[in-house]
Amino acid sequence: MTTAFASWSDFFAMGGYAFYVWLAVALSVIPLAVLVIHTVTQHRAILRDVSRQRAREARLRAAQTQREAA
Repeated sequence: MTTAFASWSDFFAMGGYAFYVWLAVALSVIPLAVLVIHTVTQHRAILRDVSRQRAREARLRAAQTQREAA
């Protein structure tokens, strides 16, 4: 099996099309990375909101139970 490029510099030069190739790679990888970061951030925010809502509901139930007992 032979490699397509003789050296690493040939690989990075991409046969004279390096600008277009690496630009295409960047325009593909960067949005995917942003999407992953956004998804993780949103997931954490949703879990945090659910936790706050549950805590609020528990406080409301405790207050209602306290009022009923009095």
